Amino acid sequence: MTGSVEDAHPTAGRLTALLIDASTEAISAGGGHAGGVYLRSRTPGLLRLAVLSGLPGPLFRPWWRLHADRPFPVADAYRLGVQVVLPNATETMRRYPQFAAGLPFQFGSLYVPVVGGSTTYGVLTVLRPAVTDAAEVLAEHDRVVRLAQELGAALRGLEDAHPDQVAWDGEPVCLRPPTASTSLGRAGRFAWDPETADITLDEDLHTLLGMPPSEFSGTVEAFAKAVAPSDAHRILATLRDTALGRPPALPLYLRDEDGALRLLDLWNAYEPPAAPAVRGVVVAPGPGPTADSAADLLPDGVFCVDRLGLVVYANPRAAQLLGRPRAELVGRDLWEAVPWLRRPDFEDHLRAALLTPDPVHFHLVRPSGQDSETGPAAQGAGPPPSAQGTGPPLSARDAGPPPSSPPARSPQSDRDAGSPPSAPGAESPLSARDTGSPPSAQDTRPPPSSQHAASPQSARDAGSPPSARNAGPPPSSQDAGSPLSAQDAGSPPSAQDTRPPPSPQDAESSQRPYDGDWLALSVHSGPDRLTCTVRPASRVKDSPEGQETAELSETGMSPLAPLYRPIALAIALNEAATARQVSAVVMRELLPAFGGRRLAIYLLQERHLYLEWETGFPKGFLSPFDGVDLGTHLPGVETLTTGRPLFFDSMEQLTATYPGIPLDATEGARAFLPLIASGRAVGSCILGFDRPRSFSTEERTVLTALAGLIAHAMEKAQRYESETALARGLQQALLPRRLAAHPQLETTGRYLPGTAGMEVGGDWYDVVESGDGLALVIGDVQGHGVQAAATMGQLRSAVRAFALGDRPPDEVMSSTNHLLTDLDPGLFASCCYIRLDPATGVARAARAGHPPPLLRSPDGRTRVLDLPGGVVLGVDPRARYPVTELQMEPGAILALYTDGLVERPGSDIDEGITALRVALAKAGAPAARPGGRFLAGVADRLTATARHAPDRPDDIALLLATRTDRTEKSPSPPRHTT
Repeated sequence: MTGSVEDAHPTAGRLTALLIDASTEAISAGGGHAGGVYLRSRTPGLLRLAVLSGLPGPLFRPWWRLHADRPFPVADAYRLGVQVVLPNATETMRRYPQFAAGLPFQFGSLYVPVVGGSTTYGVLTVLRPAVTDAAEVLAEHDRVVRLAQELGAALRGLEDAHPDQVAWDGEPVCLRPPTASTSLGRAGRFAWDPETADITLDEDLHTLLGMPPSEFSGTVEAFAKAVAPSDAHRILATLRDTALGRPPALPLYLRDEDGALRLLDLWNAYEPPAAPAVRGVVVAPGPGPTADSAADLLPDGVFCVDRLGLVVYANPRAAQLLGRPRAELVGRDLWEAVPWLRRPDFEDHLRAALLTPDPVHFHLVRPSGQDSETGPAAQGAGPPPSAQGTGPPLSARDAGPPPSSPPARSPQSDRDAGSPPSAPGAESPLSARDTGSPPSAQDTRPPPSSQHAASPQSARDAGSPPSARNAGPPPSSQDAGSPLSAQDAGSPPSAQDTRPPPSPQDAESSQRPYDGDWLALSVHSGPDRLTCTVRPASRVKDSPEGQETAELSETGMSPLAPLYRPIALAIALNEAATARQVSAVVMRELLPAFGGRRLAIYLLQERHLYLEWETGFPKGFLSPFDGVDLGTHLPGVETLTTGRPLFFDSMEQLTATYPGIPLDATEGARAFLPLIASGRAVGSCILGFDRPRSFSTEERTVLTALAGLIAHAMEKAQRYESETALARGLQQALLPRRLAAHPQLETTGRYLPGTAGMEVGGDWYDVVESGDGLALVIGDVQGHGVQAAATMGQLRSAVRAFALGDRPPDEVMSSTNHLLTDLDPGLFASCCYIRLDPATGVARAARAGHPPPLLRSPDGRTRVLDLPGGVVLGVDPRARYPVTELQMEPGAILALYTDGLVERPGSDIDEGITALRVALAKAGAPAARPGGRFLAGVADRLTATARHAPDRPDDIALLLATRTDRTEKSPSPPRHTT
């Protein structure tokens, strides 16, 4: 978070800093390699991952949001206030099988609720190596508990100063864990006060610059000249920008007077209300490129990613095998640099490597078209891209904004946490550690390791660099394509730069074709990064370890694919509610796991199969098969009628079995799976493959089992949809089909059901004749479901009966309250009742715990009618409901509504009422003469946003009325609309 954002949102910045500090310290205290903080959100019952340290955020996106009632350890810790210790995968599976199914890896974890006073704010989590028994982590557990208590106390103090601000509604801030590497370079720190122009250097920086304190004049100009004489002007400009709250996104790459590389990182240290001071560190990297030079010569591909997925090193062979130039690999997110790695099985293997200490070995098919970049460009021989073109996409600066703060922040830099870090050991100088106050100039900031410090490429000099803390070692000068070679690391390439020729090894590899479409990968996990080796799959066939996994088919399908997380498919199917959602899950999870390209799902209805979902087939090809009878001689039909799956290794085999069957392709393979749930036929599923292939016994078994899961999910979805249709029909039957009419009053109503589940709601509205006037009624029964709908029907009938008897509004409300109390359904209801005389415009209103109505005057002024009222119906049988008299002018619009139209999770209902009042003021202006469809158009405009919203947590009722001067009969009685 930059200074300007920090000033604009001081609470958000302080909250983020507290969470970052707690997460970072908890990982160290708990002996973990990753962790984070879940925080409550402004949506009731929803937890959000606020900070994630040591893991790529996008790779763990399914765990960003978590409902407090889910069977997960985080939810239990938050909801029950208990500390959860899971020492290993066995205990995790025993206690939390659904959580273990999503992350079926051998690791342990700690979950401690963050409590301040009587308020639970969230959960502090640590992921750590697995141990045999929970007793082995008692000491670490106790340390994490203390940190959670300290965080809870700090959050309580923050909330006392800024109520309702300790919540998280954005994406998680992703940051790197404290480095465990030992620095081989040197570093020193300094502080500059722009108001007094005083600059103070610590002892280490004096030593690094070779300038004793007695020889230092104490001016910022002298400091800039000592750091990098040729770039002094650049240093001064950056210092001034930082003083204005605009610190550089990445460290500056500079050269001292001898041409040696130096890194300068700057940040703000805030001491409100004073202007931000400037803190910084100067790093002289150690001799790190030696190992890279050796790795560049290896015949196998080697690349490294940090724990946020940023590629920090790649040798020429890795660039060739991955099909990307080195300049497009290093400093970029792995999935951005190599898009074809964005596939479920690879991501699953990468999660395993990130969470467990053991190496992970697997095979991947390299998509066709990736073998084009085999020339020198693929080896990184070209010039580096500009800084504007690329950047470290997974830096925490881009990982997501804190609550109520649109700009993103960089949690790993100290300037984001409010003050620079002060930590022992070998902590990276760019890690986000906040001690609560800015350190003095004498505070030490340990330098980064040579692997970290020497590697990053300057944002201005070398293209798309990572930060000085997370980038890997720079490629050696032997690599002609290195973005940071020994000759140009300190300055951008000029227009006269020429592309150097590739090394002999690069030239040889560029002329050598790939050994096959399959690649064998091994991922070795470290505390700071993952080292990956990649080689053509044919080179490991003869090894004992490779024989098991190198049996590759000709179809682009790994033998590991049948084992790819069938439990994950089951979990995803369990979340799907409709048939189309089930089909989408099958397409997303099943096809990639088995290498399929085509999918069709047919559902059985009255002895005919109807197409529910298709993907990958030529447009219109499946139309003739939609609605086929069960007696048709087709594989998709016979697989269901016989209950046996049908597998065809080639299209020739398919046509030999079913002569004359139309084909969508001349080559490929097909699998026809029966969808049968508990002996009941549901439909059939067709999987299509682009090339001929054989189905092993194991594959057939797994596909058949998964077809059973799909069938059960489809059956549940069909039942859900039929019950939903029934519930919607019941809801419509309980609403009035026709509203009472009057020549001098136009009314219209709208009802929108909620989207959360199939249960009917309890909202209703009505217009009833009452003496020589009309009664306008709107109400809302608590909850959803059959009981709420039944209670709503009873109340609507009771109010209607009392209104037809022309009773005063207070008697109508009191009588209805007595009735609901006597019925004792265990529910309460809100209601607003207004008896209006259309001829005079006199209205008498009573309200029982219902949102206040709105009245728009003919001149456009719209106000909230703050009617005094009583408690909700069904609570107190002796409750009284005062009556308020109103005057409604001709052309005025009266709006009655339920809370679903104005209430949103995380916002105050008064804000929603204000927004509705403004909308009514704008929408209520008649475009032409009043009457006719004028009021219907107003109702449509007021409900347009809710109507098109993908998620409506509650149902909505709206009733509008307007007086007219007309005495003639209205054209036709209005009907309600849903």
